[in-house]
Amino acid sequence: MSQQGYVATPPYSQSQPGIGGFSAGFGPPNSSLHYGHYGDPNSSYSAPQPGVSKSTVPFGTSAAVGPPPPGTHQFSQTNLQNGPSTPGQQTHRFQGPPPPSNTGPSYPPYSHQSQPAYASTAPASPTAQLANQLNSMQINSYGPGTTPSSRMSSGHPASFQGPQLPPPNQQQIALPPGSQVPPPANNVNGLCAQPSLPPMARQDGIPGPVPPNPNLQQLSGQPPGPGYHPQQTNYGPQMAGSQLSYPGAFPGGPAQLAGPQQKKLDPDSIPSPIQVIENDKASRRGQIYATNTRGQVPPLVTTDCVIQDQGHASPRYIRCTTYCFPTSSDMAKQARIPLAAVIQPFAIVPPNETPLYVVNHGETGPIRCNRCKAYMCPFMQFIEGGRRYQCGFCNCINDVPPFFFQHLDHIGQRVDHYERPELSLGSYEYVATLDYCRNNKPPKPPAYIFMIDVSYRNINSGLVKLICDELKTLLDKLPREEQEESSAIQVGFVTYNKVLHFFNVKSSLAQPQMMVVSDVGEVFVPLLDGFLVNFQESRSVVINLLDQIPEMFADTNESETIFAPVIQAGMEALKAAECAGKLFIFHSSLPTAEAPGKLRNRDDKKLLNTDKEKTLFQPQANSYEALARDCVANGCCVNLFLFPNQYVDVASMGLVTMYTGGTLYKYNNFQLDADSPQFLSDLRKDIEKKTGFDAIMRVRTSTGFRATDFFGAIYMNNTTDVEMAAVDCDKAVTVEFKHDDKLNEDSGALIQCAVLYTSISGQRRLRIHNIGLNCSSQLADVYKTCETDALINFFAKSAFKAVLSQPLKTVREILVNQTAHMLACYRKNCASPSAVSQLILPDAMKVLPVYMNCLLKSCVLAGRPEIPTDERAFQRQLVMSMGVADTQLFFYPQLLPIHSLDLKSDAVPAAVRCSEERLSEGGAFLLANGLSMFLWLGVSAPPELIQGLFNVPSFAHISTEATSLPDLDNPFSKKLKSILEHIQSQKPYTMKMIIVKQREQPEMLFRQFLVEDKNIYGGASYVDFLCCVHKEICQMLS
Repeated sequence: MSQQGYVATPPYSQSQPGIGGFSAGFGPPNSSLHYGHYGDPNSSYSAPQPGVSKSTVPFGTSAAVGPPPPGTHQFSQTNLQNGPSTPGQQTHRFQGPPPPSNTGPSYPPYSHQSQPAYASTAPASPTAQLANQLNSMQINSYGPGTTPSSRMSSGHPASFQGPQLPPPNQQQIALPPGSQVPPPANNVNGLCAQPSLPPMARQDGIPGPVPPNPNLQQLSGQPPGPGYHPQQTNYGPQMAGSQLSYPGAFPGGPAQLAGPQQKKLDPDSIPSPIQVIENDKASRRGQIYATNTRGQVPPLVTTDCVIQDQGHASPRYIRCTTYCFPTSSDMAKQARIPLAAVIQPFAIVPPNETPLYVVNHGETGPIRCNRCKAYMCPFMQFIEGGRRYQCGFCNCINDVPPFFFQHLDHIGQRVDHYERPELSLGSYEYVATLDYCRNNKPPKPPAYIFMIDVSYRNINSGLVKLICDELKTLLDKLPREEQEESSAIQVGFVTYNKVLHFFNVKSSLAQPQMMVVSDVGEVFVPLLDGFLVNFQESRSVVINLLDQIPEMFADTNESETIFAPVIQAGMEALKAAECAGKLFIFHSSLPTAEAPGKLRNRDDKKLLNTDKEKTLFQPQANSYEALARDCVANGCCVNLFLFPNQYVDVASMGLVTMYTGGTLYKYNNFQLDADSPQFLSDLRKDIEKKTGFDAIMRVRTSTGFRATDFFGAIYMNNTTDVEMAAVDCDKAVTVEFKHDDKLNEDSGALIQCAVLYTSISGQRRLRIHNIGLNCSSQLADVYKTCETDALINFFAKSAFKAVLSQPLKTVREILVNQTAHMLACYRKNCASPSAVSQLILPDAMKVLPVYMNCLLKSCVLAGRPEIPTDERAFQRQLVMSMGVADTQLFFYPQLLPIHSLDLKSDAVPAAVRCSEERLSEGGAFLLANGLSMFLWLGVSAPPELIQGLFNVPSFAHISTEATSLPDLDNPFSKKLKSILEHIQSQKPYTMKMIIVKQREQPEMLFRQFLVEDKNIYGGASYVDFLCCVHKEICQMLS
């Protein structure tokens, strides 16, 4: 079994025989377990051990297929039907001969070789096989109110001695470890010559769309059924969710299922993310969640509640992959659950929660432990009548400064405990002293520099005029401290094409002055006084400039642009002014002009699914890394707004944005009418964001473990300091922890995150977040307190970091292997004994497989020629800085049935699962994932709904060109608009709406977001992935 884990640093990074993990009976005891991080040179994906088959991954990797694990058949034949069967009865899985093995749905091949995606045991007709596979998955979820008797089979009294109930916190699913099908003729020694696949995932069919099918045109006359019709139209492959006869759709396929139709698995019986979300809302929505207990599991990110800080940081600031750490590293390696925290230090706090208190100790500054430098917090224990305190992190005993002394009460707590935020709250801020400032001088307020690409295309498209017009009103909305009347932020303006134009907008001038810098090889700032100004003071000159810019360049025919020198110039200007700040760069094309940072078009589809694919995610010029380092050193954050109509090398151009804590926006084929609202909304949100500048973050831990890995829009010069030129409310840093000693169950695991930053008013501050977790020597406790949403955030970021250094195939295999390993360890160590054919999932992780499958199907990890390289690099970069709520929605979109809106209540209709089976012809559905938003309309949507939303008489009259709904004065339209605004307000990016009509071409794009189904690029359906993971688990356990 090739095993890959997540340990990055010594003492565990060398592969050691018999370490943790499997030694207790997973695989051969001498299997050398590679416990290395993705990027580790010595953690190359090890070859399969003799006798253990390599992980089968549902993503176009060829897989060794072994015989089914021993001992699986005694449970399989009879008691896996949906319901008890009579003794001795054999189920007839296949009536009629299997088709030739080279037929199958014609998905474009996932990798260049035609490889099967899953190993199973016999080629079969796609429909029959899925039917039998699902038929044999019997799922029982044991909770209150379910009877165990359905698990009993009259056929095998030996299988179960009486109705033993498993513990209530696990979900039990009976799955076949391999299908029980008669082997085909070419079977040798129980090994299939050509492993077949679950239907619809086979990649050895014909690439390209399915031939048009004459039977597909009969829909118009059919009455709409309750579900969504299986026959769509004649474009593209048919999607999962329709296991009905499909005569002639696939050449050589059977016309239809011979013999009786078999029952297929009810998708409602496998764990549903929507159910988990709704259950949590039902029990915790609207309640007060007080953070007064160490190691308690907070409500899910999708549940609205009021958070009260009573000593531990709010889950808005910190969420953990598990709230109970294993006490030893051996235990951690056995479970392979990543121990990580997702920290969003500037997260927005809703108006009904208390904002952070600011503590000011004057010139003495914050009180800190002498040894480990942790800041005063609720984890410090006061002793000797209050004269000294013991540090909760390193146990060092410190003297209490005289000004801070206070007597203790009868329980040893300070009398002023509740009056001091730093003693009673999980999160608070300190005013920093000069020791915490650059060059020991107080910082100046930050500056915003707007840098506009005025090349031919941007002028011609109207983009430059749009930006200039918007800035006139936007500059009044620059962020300010609550108590200030106007913003302290200064502003400056640069335009560029092949050369740079700086503008002097000093308030004493009648007209703005332009200075041209044509030596882009050695950029310098041509003026200091008058470049950065206060907008209120220089208002008339700035407005004058913004009016003139579009006219000034109206006749330009310059189409080449520079890019790196633009960033360099902005950084030099901030450096000269001795302040931190943000550059807002509006750019549209590949920078091909002769200058530093010049880029060539290197987009090469031939690299997909090769070892060189990773180069597509790396910058092509080293100069960008050096530039990013300089920007961070000078507190210069780069926000980049891209307007490409072809390849612009996002991997190179976005690098500085990523390292400096900036935000990347991309508007493909920008059209003024269609795309302006989205772009302007993004720009407004970004300018108004509360942000910390020139920030440095340090994560301290109590003894026994430490932070080893950091993922985010950050730069790291050393192993401990996380540097961010800026950090805003949407950016999150994911931190992984490793043991360096045993942890103590009594004292728990304590984490303190401190962010030193400059506020928008120019004050140097420290923002402190503290959280305490439990520790346990019982694996069950660790599993019980896991948070799937945080786990997926960690896995996504670690995988997206790994694609820079490892083949995508390896990264995908690691993810599948890790999923199976975590679940196998639970089954082996925590679950009550049961049949091998049962898939048992811990309650807190029961939807981990569906989210993991969504991650595997994301365009970053699924290299396909149809997906633009820039789009993959763009999404990779976005996810790297996302918080838990954003990754949750991004990987599992929200699908709302808006035809069932209740106009009388404020409630949003409950979401449905992301699967085609949930759509109905008579309905309308809204799908959002934080980047994209679709309004899908069924062909039989009621006319009153269409009239109410679009003000047109029928489905046929709806225009799919529109990117927003018209403003109509009717309750339905108003209600939907308010839902759209609510969804939008929670997310950093503005989602442009795409209107999709059932059975029209754009539906293909929409269907890729139905993440529980098979995807046209060969990604597995949720059911298939569950089978694959179950098979892996069975192999690990046998």
